[in-house]
Amino acid sequence: MNCKAAVSFLSILMAGLGLAAMTGCQQQTKVTQVQPDYTRPLPPGSAALRLLDRSEWPDLTRALSAADGSLIEALDRSVAWFAKPSTTQHFPVENVTHEQGRASVFALRQIVAKGGAPVSIAAAIERDFDMYTSVGWDGNGGVLFTAYYSPIFDASRTPTAEYRYPLYQKPPDLMTDPNTGQVLGRRVGDQYQPYPTRAQIEAYPDRLGLQGRELVWLRDKLDRYIIHVNGSARLRMRDGSSMHVGYSATNGLEYTSIGKLLVNDGSIPRDRISLPAIQRHFQQHPDRLDFYTSQNDRYVFFQSFTHADWPAGSLGAKLTPMRSVATDKRIFPRGCPTLITTTLPDFNGGAARSFEQLMVDQDTGGAIRTAGRADLYLGVGDRAGWQAGRQAAEGRLYYLILKPDRVVGWLRELDPALATASP
Repeated sequence: MNCKAAVSFLSILMAGLGLAAMTGCQQQTKVTQVQPDYTRPLPPGSAALRLLDRSEWPDLTRALSAADGSLIEALDRSVAWFAKPSTTQHFPVENVTHEQGRASVFALRQIVAKGGAPVSIAAAIERDFDMYTSVGWDGNGGVLFTAYYSPIFDASRTPTAEYRYPLYQKPPDLMTDPNTGQVLGRRVGDQYQPYPTRAQIEAYPDRLGLQGRELVWLRDKLDRYIIHVNGSARLRMRDGSSMHVGYSATNGLEYTSIGKLLVNDGSIPRDRISLPAIQRHFQQHPDRLDFYTSQNDRYVFFQSFTHADWPAGSLGAKLTPMRSVATDKRIFPRGCPTLITTTLPDFNGGAARSFEQLMVDQDTGGAIRTAGRADLYLGVGDRAGWQAGRQAAEGRLYYLILKPDRVVGWLRELDPALATASP
């Protein structure tokens, strides 16, 4: 999905709750008696990344044992992204330059693609790369990993008595910065005004010029909201065709967590919050859906994508299931390779299983706004949705960045002209 302003369902449910949803978080709460605050911003002037001494590196061999074509695919998409001249505007970040990020993605791609035993690949990485860790919510590296996915829903190209809830295309008067994508507001003459809220848009779409901007129609309000939250969907159209939709823009307003509201008013216990729990609640109380969703002012507009380009992350690169991760792009270097260590829910209902995976930072989200949060893209459909709807576990987020003295050599291999032009 183009997730520039969309988030996983658990992200929006959990924002502000400080939930210790999985074992790792619960253990920390018991030991320290400190409730994790994953929304805590970095102190002014603080770095989001800390360079690790070699003795602090985690073991890479397990993640490398799981390296396959999907990792190469994800790295290739970042290599292509870095080749665009416009990407230079996003660097430096945390002292990582554009040349360093570009060379890092290419170097890791080549080292992994060469193959060999995991221990040998790890040795090559250790020779050429530095490793950084996110300082996390607590300064000690604690990061809450939630997850998102691309749902599949039924839809119609025209409204009917059954299909009544539209996804809108970006309105022409909604202006964004062409470089950063930041929402400037609604253009009125030569001025910008804040774009209306979700409640106002849904109450008065015609007054806002949205009539005729309907992309597709859904038959369920909650289905539509889930698409808004996840930022993309594959749609089964009434004529038997498929359509792929993804994020185009938002109204630029802030999120409010419906999960927090449901927990605070006692509708769902704090330790039971999940996407299935939310769905069950509104199936039992459909009259309450409008009230809760209207508390979230953020509204998402959509566009259609070809299958080859969908789902696209905020970089514009197609996301790779289990290989693309969303982070806060204000503080982390986009497009760069990462190592994730956390746990994922077990499909068989057993204990959460260990997840150590090389991934690529290719997306962002509205609730992913601190050093203590990250979102894993898990794929398309019900199976990915089952896991994403239950994912909430603490772990560690690492970045693999080439050592400064290795950058020129790898750039020379990528393109001799780049090495000549680089300092």
